[in-house]
Amino acid sequence: MLVSDDVFRRLTEDILGGAYEPGEKLPTQRALARDLGVNMASIREAVKRLEQLRLVEVRHGDAMRVSDWRTSGGLDVLAHLLFRAGGLDRSTLADLMEARALMLSEAARLAATRRSDDQAHQLAETAARIAGAGDATTAQALDWAFYATIVDAAGNLVLGLVMNSIRHVYFQSADLFAKVVDDHEALAPLYTEAAQAIAQKNESEAAAATKRLAQAQAERLL
Repeated sequence: MLVSDDVFRRLTEDILGGAYEPGEKLPTQRALARDLGVNMASIREAVKRLEQLRLVEVRHGDAMRVSDWRTSGGLDVLAHLLFRAGGLDRSTLADLMEARALMLSEAARLAATRRSDDQAHQLAETAARIAGAGDATTAQALDWAFYATIVDAAGNLVLGLVMNSIRHVYFQSADLFAKVVDDHEALAPLYTEAAQAIAQKNESEAAAATKRLAQAQAERLL
């Protein structure tokens, strides 16, 4: 690991963990370099990344100040919240799975009115393949493909971009999310129900079936 990566990780965990309050001054870059035993180039690179995440604000002639990441941060902060201290933060994970179920159910509602025949066929085919998946790794890849097709069929740019951000988090530690397809044979009918509702252009049932599936997966993971 690069030295700047380690500095960035330590400062990110301190800020997200509440060691520094919003608006609080951070030590100067020179003081950080001295305290952490690294050179100034590593500190500058780490601070640049903190600024990109909107975790700190650096003004010329003023000290670095901690930003209120709850009001200024974006989805790119999610991975750092979720994997603090090398493991899954259960509170953040619960919030993520709740938001996931809400987003996917509404995406399915839109997909039911906007999907193409090819997308309806793809959903049905993917649901069938999940039922016959020989292992969890295959089932997990198919699970992602199923939801990605729903979001694509929804035809909403913002939902698509949110899905892209979640994908980076998901596949960064795919093994930690493997339980979403735990006992995927038992989940198979739920995929089929969602696919059929979207194919039949039944908006309310598409949303309800997709939410049931996402919530069943959340229960397995949490």
